[in-house]
Amino acid sequence: MQQERAKDNLILNLSFDFALQIIPYTELLEKEKKYSIANQLLRSNASIGSNVREAQNPESRADFIHKFKVAAKEAEETAHWLELCQQSDNYPDSTLLLGKLEEIQKVINKIISTSKRGTSPIH
Repeated sequence: MQQERAKDNLILNLSFDFALQIIPYTELLEKEKKYSIANQLLRSNASIGSNVREAQNPESRADFIHKFKVAAKEAEETAHWLELCQQSDNYPDSTLLLGKLEEIQKVINKIISTSKRGTSPIH
């Protein structure tokens, strides 16, 4: 069953689509018996999307910013695991995923900086 698309919510859509791409990548890692990195990658990536989703119903502006800061930290961890895969011998290519993650990181950072200035409405 496919999630109904969040209208006009770029970061929700980007993070969800990215998660859908990470799943088969981690399954490929598991097939190649690279369980530890597959598990870490799946966990850190899942936290990006879950924190973005939680931020959609914040208790306050501070809570909204906090959730996105956590998502940013998890994106950094995800980048770490993907870069390790990229630089290691006998690991599947992660170039495409790193490019998509970079786009997500830019959007998250923009949301954080805009929200800190108080120029972004919170829904």
